[in-house]
Amino acid sequence: MAPLTLAVDANSSSALSSELSNKKMQNLQLEPKKFFASVKAREENPFDFLRLLFEGVIAGGTAGVVVETALYPIDTIKTRLQAARGGGQIILKGLYSGLAGNLAGVLPASAVFVGVYEPAKQKLLRTFPENLSAVAHLTAGAIGGMAASFIRVPTEVVKQRMQTGQFNSAPNAVRMIIAKEGFKGLYAGYGSFLLRDLPFDAIQFCIYEQLRLGYKLAAKRDLKDAENAVIGAFAGALTGAITTPLDVIKTRLMVQGSANQYKGIFDCVQTIVRDEGPSALLKGIGPRVMWIGIGGSIFFGVLEGTKRFLEQKRPENQTRSKLE
Repeated sequence: MAPLTLAVDANSSSALSSELSNKKMQNLQLEPKKFFASVKAREENPFDFLRLLFEGVIAGGTAGVVVETALYPIDTIKTRLQAARGGGQIILKGLYSGLAGNLAGVLPASAVFVGVYEPAKQKLLRTFPENLSAVAHLTAGAIGGMAASFIRVPTEVVKQRMQTGQFNSAPNAVRMIIAKEGFKGLYAGYGSFLLRDLPFDAIQFCIYEQLRLGYKLAAKRDLKDAENAVIGAFAGALTGAITTPLDVIKTRLMVQGSANQYKGIFDCVQTIVRDEGPSALLKGIGPRVMWIGIGGSIFFGVLEGTKRFLEQKRPENQTRSKLE
């Protein structure tokens, strides 16, 4: 018996190749387009909640203190512009008034925010599809902002009361606020704070993370601190401009004290527009955009640098570097 042979006709081979090519084209057309930068978190190191929490707390606290110290005078001017009614004169003395007391709140607030944000972000990136990484960043930013708000709000109330000259020291401010308004006085404007800061945190960190991911994909390398700083400045300035009206409302509610000129968020908006015009809702937008833009540059530059430093100090990375 003759040996079996397998013959392939040239025409059938060409037809088979054409069919496979058509199937590939169909698959490409069916594949959903990704409108946001994607990240493959599942391929990274295993999820380590405690490690991410610890490194986030250290990096966030460091970045928060550096930014607050450097830019406090601009924040003071912004607060006085927003608190002024009509053509009130802005006093430029005591621009560092309340800094020490504010740092006592900024340090734990920034530490809590990033300490919650980092593990929440990594967990959500592992849960959501790759093309929904923006939703993961938005959600993680809002979660971090909510956790930090319990520290941020009393700190902000005391800081702004001192910036507007109502008190000359943080301990005195806390004591007098509680005496006149009760403990709830330390949380004056809490609703307006959340109305401003939750969207702000979510939008700012989403813009930053998405731009950073897109840049990394285009450059095909890790970014330098200067590049992270530029992206952070753009994200901060843009978000600061968008949320300025919310910031004006929050400031008015926080500095009104026991006078209770405004009954709530909507009454505050109506009163400002009626008495001062709609443009009053944009008071302080210049200093705010400059402050948050520069602040975003410093914050994200310091944040990424500190995170990278802590990552290099991990035991497994130090062992790997020794072996190399």
